Amino acid sequence: MNETERFNFTISSDAEGERLDRWLTSQMSGRSRAEIQRWIDDGRVLVDGKIGKPGRKLESGQTVDVETPVTVETTLAAESIPLVIVYEDADLLVVDKPAGMVVHPAPGHSTGTLVNAVLHHVPDLEGVGGEKRPGLVHRIDKDTSGLIVVAKNDRAHRIMQRQFASRLVHKVYLALLEGQITPENGRISAPIGRHPVERKRMAVLPADPYTGETKGRAALTDYRTLGHYATRLNSGEMGNFTLVEAVIHTGRTHQIRVHFAWMKHPVVGDTLYGYRRQRIPIKRQFLHAHQLRFRLPSTKETVEFTSPLPGDLQKVLDGMDA
Repeated sequence: MNETERFNFTISSDAEGERLDRWLTSQMSGRSRAEIQRWIDDGRVLVDGKIGKPGRKLESGQTVDVETPVTVETTLAAESIPLVIVYEDADLLVVDKPAGMVVHPAPGHSTGTLVNAVLHHVPDLEGVGGEKRPGLVHRIDKDTSGLIVVAKNDRAHRIMQRQFASRLVHKVYLALLEGQITPENGRISAPIGRHPVERKRMAVLPADPYTGETKGRAALTDYRTLGHYATRLNSGEMGNFTLVEAVIHTGRTHQIRVHFAWMKHPVVGDTLYGYRRQRIPIKRQFLHAHQLRFRLPSTKETVEFTSPLPGDLQKVLDGMDA
């Protein structure tokens, strides 16, 4: 269960010029910088009444308001849930997560998560990287399948977090989009932030035409068309679709889904950013974390892992005309 706790600060002269995330970490004992950056990403930190950015430089006299969920402590239970482990060593696991599995416990999903399964496989993992999300270095959505990294110890967790933060991890996704996207290969550079009205959604937040400022954080997605498909829709009409390979250079919440929806080519099956009633029979969003490349914490060796398109998504393509 979550509650809301509010904090209010006034910036003193000796904090002039400090980054918002670093300064707030120094003020809030027991909270990690990564956790505070998540609050900022979620729009929970306001500077003079406006949504802040992690790197914003503070000025004397400014007010900083923080609204953050307080997690009521619970015991994370290890559960004997089958895992597809692609790679394992003393430092980390690479897991091929199925669609429908939540990554970590949250309201409404206290059991049956990837964290519960990993704690059964690695019993001494609890506490690594934060008590509520042991070992998790990054996340993928419940209805997104594919590769995810779990660190087994604090050292590996810190090293992997730095690689993700420094954009040294190569992340490739496969997505089926509505329509025929143009150009066929391209780059989407559009800042993403919390939707100003619908708090469960993210959105592209363009810069103010007068000040040039944006409330969103930089987000960069490269994509390459792999194929065009056509099939008869539920309505009886013919519809066109595009299979793309998407490489994300930043890790914003729902980044691929938001970027392609902004391009007017939402991910097939995405009821949050695309069609509420899907035009073809599909039970989840057509999005798969296909490939990861990074350096192992222990040996610094560059490794690459690939997860093939799962059966439910391949079946969708097999039912279409290429």
